[in-house]
Amino acid sequence: MARFFCPLPLHTGDVLTLPPSAARHVQVLRLQPGDGITLFNGQGGEFAATVTRMGRSDVEVQIGAHNATEREAACAVHLLAGITANERMDWLVEKATELGAASLTPLVAERSVLKLKGERAEKKLAHWQGVAVAAAEQCGRNRVTRIDEAKSLAAWLAQHPAGTGVRLVLSLSPGTQPLRTAVQGHTHVTLLSGPEGGLTPAEEALALAAGFVPVTLGPRVLRAETAPLAVLAALT
Repeated sequence: MARFFCPLPLHTGDVLTLPPSAARHVQVLRLQPGDGITLFNGQGGEFAATVTRMGRSDVEVQIGAHNATEREAACAVHLLAGITANERMDWLVEKATELGAASLTPLVAERSVLKLKGERAEKKLAHWQGVAVAAAEQCGRNRVTRIDEAKSLAAWLAQHPAGTGVRLVLSLSPGTQPLRTAVQGHTHVTLLSGPEGGLTPAEEALALAAGFVPVTLGPRVLRAETAPLAVLAALT
């Protein structure tokens, strides 16, 4: 059954007009009155719903029973990921959502090819959040990965001087420990990974000073968009 994100209050028995994005998807699928769909608003669980009216640009549905099922990972992983070039960042956002990331902060690192600020940053953020919504609809999650405002590592640390759980940084430097050793016993992980070319020595030193533990995924060097997904796959 088709699933749609509907960021509105949902209550069994209510009749409501779908948001424009969901309505367009229903129309593209050529659904008709009487057809069933699934709605979720990111607040927990999902609702059965039935299409009651198809307008020229709007769709009306009646909300049915609530299903409290959740498909979230036992370990909440928050990614602080260096912005990668072109469509690679879209791919990272999509796959991170499918693999259960709780949130993703695009990191404007010193070696990031794509630099964002102002209106361009706002548009990119909205685009990436849309990618996360579509991925959640497809994979069955009832909560959408939150895409936070892009910022530098220094700016992020200034806003998050201390955190819950363990902070990890993917590192190629000597003295790293295996991922599973570092996360043992933790259910809340903040993971820092760099862009193409990795974090600079100054950025890594800043992270270590803020309590990030350097970890490794093994002897191979993974691409910037692959490494954080490997962590998610291992933890979720």
